[in-house]
Amino acid sequence: MEAEVQEIREHLRRFPPFDRLESAWLDRIAASVEVAYYRDGTSIQAYGEPIDSLRYVRSGAVEVYRHNGELYNRLSEGDIFGQAGLLHKQRVRFPAKAIEDTLLYLIPAEVFDRLCQEDDHFADFVELSGPRLKATVEQNERENDMMVTRVRRLVSRSPVLIEQTGLVRDAARLMTEQQVSAILLTERSSIEDDRAFVGEDGSHWRVAGILTDHDFRVRVLAAGGSGDTRLDQIKHAQVIAIQADESVYEAMLAMLRNNVHHLPVLQRRRPIGVVHLSDIVRYETHSSLYLVSNIFSQGSVKGLVRLMPDVRAAFLRLVDEGATSQMVGEAMSSIGRSLIRRLIELAEQELGP
Repeated sequence: MEAEVQEIREHLRRFPPFDRLESAWLDRIAASVEVAYYRDGTSIQAYGEPIDSLRYVRSGAVEVYRHNGELYNRLSEGDIFGQAGLLHKQRVRFPAKAIEDTLLYLIPAEVFDRLCQEDDHFADFVELSGPRLKATVEQNERENDMMVTRVRRLVSRSPVLIEQTGLVRDAARLMTEQQVSAILLTERSSIEDDRAFVGEDGSHWRVAGILTDHDFRVRVLAAGGSGDTRLDQIKHAQVIAIQADESVYEAMLAMLRNNVHHLPVLQRRRPIGVVHLSDIVRYETHSSLYLVSNIFSQGSVKGLVRLMPDVRAAFLRLVDEGATSQMVGEAMSSIGRSLIRRLIELAEQELGP
């Protein structure tokens, strides 16, 4: 049992706000913890029910919702939840469920209350309301945020799906209704397919393509297509996707390498969302990805020259954040290739192919 308590203690001390607690407090918390296991899809807490512990994610992933069912946050290893309920009449304010097999440490309410009374930093951390304030705390306390933050944390809603045999007008209508800039195309599959996932109807499906609002402008409107065009006739031949457990930095590199602005996010084989360029820009306003996007928006060589200070700034920022030499090399190579490609495009526009 002593070894188990020690393991709990060592894990807690790796993540805020526990990383600033004195050893005596860590010992007390670890000794009081109960361990709970929840299978994928299991409800952890329902709105309004009594809550008697702070939940700490030891492993797995959890989705937290608002009372109206809207997704509020996605949590992974080292995150906590339940503090809002403990601070307000000890009733659950945000329902939560496991989105993969999850192990939780349950810290009793009485220990939580005493911590809030005796440790100002802990109290400040748990009392911050709203994802922006919490993100600010985490950014100040965790190094290399883009490298430790998982892509699923950027997903704000479930993906919009449509069978690839559908028509352009159906996809356009659905995207407008759902207010999304990308839609995933699916096709029926079988259990033997290593890319198949189980849909809500119990059938096996796989992601067969993606279409964005840009595709509709270029591949349909500009090409003289009609609303009766089948989606599989205009889809991208290759789907560039990323696993939910990959880092935000890996998502950025995937966009850089492939010059795309949308990435389907997969939980193993099941699509759980689509990450857009703007989602990553929120994390890194001066990121390499943002710079590449800026490169392709320039209409002249002079415009590209004006971006040179940004190239140097991107390099210095990566170094300051502790990126490995491989990460820096990949990012700078992608920027260099983008500059060359844009220069060639500008030359062809002026001189011809």
